[in-house]
Amino acid sequence: MATLQNIRSKGPLLVIVIGLALFAFIAGDMWKVLQPHQSQNVGEVNGKKISAQDYQKMVEELTDVVKFTSGNKSLTDEQNNQIKDEAWRNFINNKLIEAEAEKLGLTVTNAEIQAIIEEGTHPALAQTPFRNQQTGQFDKDLLKKFLVDYSKMSQSQMPQQYVEYYQQLYRYWFFIEKNLRTSRLAEKYQSLIAKAVGSNSVEAQMIFDARNNNKDLLLAAVPYSTIADSLVSIKESDLKAAYDSRKETFRQYAESRNVKYIDVVVTASAEDKAELQKEVEEYAEQLKADVADYATFVRSTGSTQPYVDLYYTNKTLPADVVARLDSVKVGEVFAPYYSAMDNTINTFKKLAVAQMADSIQFRQIQVAEADADRTKTLADSIYNAIKGGAKFEELAQKYGQSGEATWISSAAYEGAQLDADNMKYIAALTQMGQNELKNLQLAAGNVIMQVVAKKNNVNKYKVAIVKRTVDFSKETYSKAYNDFSQFIATNNTLEKVEANAEDAGYRLLERADLYSTEHTIGGVRGTKEALRWAFEAKKGDVSGLYECGENDHMMVVALVGVNPEGYRSLESVKSELMREVIRDKKAEKIMAELGGADFDKVAAAEGAVTDSVKHVSFSAPAYVSALRSSEPLVSAAAAKTAVGQTSALLKGNGGVFVVKPYAEEKLAEEFDKDAEVSAVAGMNSRMAGQFINDLYLKAKVKDNRYLFF
Repeated sequence: MATLQNIRSKGPLLVIVIGLALFAFIAGDMWKVLQPHQSQNVGEVNGKKISAQDYQKMVEELTDVVKFTSGNKSLTDEQNNQIKDEAWRNFINNKLIEAEAEKLGLTVTNAEIQAIIEEGTHPALAQTPFRNQQTGQFDKDLLKKFLVDYSKMSQSQMPQQYVEYYQQLYRYWFFIEKNLRTSRLAEKYQSLIAKAVGSNSVEAQMIFDARNNNKDLLLAAVPYSTIADSLVSIKESDLKAAYDSRKETFRQYAESRNVKYIDVVVTASAEDKAELQKEVEEYAEQLKADVADYATFVRSTGSTQPYVDLYYTNKTLPADVVARLDSVKVGEVFAPYYSAMDNTINTFKKLAVAQMADSIQFRQIQVAEADADRTKTLADSIYNAIKGGAKFEELAQKYGQSGEATWISSAAYEGAQLDADNMKYIAALTQMGQNELKNLQLAAGNVIMQVVAKKNNVNKYKVAIVKRTVDFSKETYSKAYNDFSQFIATNNTLEKVEANAEDAGYRLLERADLYSTEHTIGGVRGTKEALRWAFEAKKGDVSGLYECGENDHMMVVALVGVNPEGYRSLESVKSELMREVIRDKKAEKIMAELGGADFDKVAAAEGAVTDSVKHVSFSAPAYVSALRSSEPLVSAAAAKTAVGQTSALLKGNGGVFVVKPYAEEKLAEEFDKDAEVSAVAGMNSRMAGQFINDLYLKAKVKDNRYLFF
């Protein structure tokens, strides 16, 4: 009773609590419903958000362009990733330039774009289909004709394939025109920056002299390797000073992650291989009998090498089959064997071999009328006329064809996908005798064909091949999955993974500076989710098991550390700085022991090396073979040290050295002031092209594409 009374006394409070809980539950469900419809941003530039939908449209547009220009209907994962990155770069660069151009009042008018099209020399225009067939150059009249035709196009009266092509071509031109505008704006902005860096005759003369004034010199050096690292004392203050002097080089412009991961590649077991061997042995027994349809039989075996009922050269046959082909008689079956080259178990039957021409010259007349009967009647008429003495070319021209002879080689059709008509066509052509005339009936019509010449007789074969890849079974994959899952369950911390991976038979891999802009971990396909996890995890976390690759990889990832945007810590770059500080300390020690720049004294020092370097100019760093290092200071010292004089002691990359020029030469090149000034201006323009990097850093670009794509 006391408990019931207590509940009654707190009734109003319970009603409120329950009501809030119900509201939170309902609101949570409402949030789940509303969330997918809200705008999701993939990044930010100059404080402006970029939605996933807008970015996806850019990717789709560029994908359509790539497919149209390449003629490929599908793209690989790698190509799709490249397109995503290219679309992002284009968008960011355009936005950066647009922002600066707006401040300066730079614009691109429609008249400018029209002028570019009229001139027709822009590189982007040369890539379009609107090119003159004779000159290969962009033809504005072809473009205008297309645009007029497209505006008048009647989709209901044109074949669907033509409608689709015209639509694709129009979208492609729209993309090109848009890019002409953005590239022209970028050119204007870059030109403006380049003009801000002037060039003059004095600078041109100095650059000319630096390139043409050469010296031959002697070099004496004491390599840093003459002093053991253990003899050099390094203080923390030395590292701190080195860090401060080079701090800007350690700036991190985007966050990265250091991870360790295990990539398990599932392979076939001995049992899997034995099972497949048994299966292929059964196919070999079936091949020994008469097979009615070898193409159907080979396809039924799951062979990766299809059978084509044509005589082919051995160039199209697998190398492992070619190596065994001559040891088999026609009609015999080669016993099943394993090929390590492609991890397959194979058997094959040598059906036939014949000496046939590798190249055939032929001519043809295609006949296609409204129906099959009329086609056959006309084809028979043409065939009989030629047989009766009529000239082939004249009849071909009568029916709107050239009738010219053309060559075809085995390489033109071997290994290609051939339909029934093409199979019939090639079979007839390769088996016809020279000057033989044939009236070939195909599904699409008739072809009157005549072989004019043959050459290069080679052996050609018909071979039925059963080639099966040694794949892992479901049982093998399940065992690997269970073993790996158990390992991850019992090693759920970074320390445990590091300690036990090797004993469990797994190789622990390491990747420093993994960026969210990458598409894979370790180059393994399908690891986007693992990458996403790495940028959401905390230091020391271990992921779950990811199935990836071509369903033949499994991966676990552990987060070792986070490298935030900004300056890297002294601790993270200490090993790099240590090498530099050790080198500097050795240089100080060597210089102190030498006491001064005396060539003979340096050459006589313990462990010293000498060398001669010829044709040294200020404009190019010299490579010193005795030190096995590139030494820019050699070029600088040679330029300022007179012949017969010795330079100061120089701290190089490979050791402390002095140089002593002994000869000087000036190249015969004539100074052309205008040409040199123009070259300097061009160099300045190229350097100005790096402005986009500075704009990028100032725009505080955020790239969150990894969360969505």
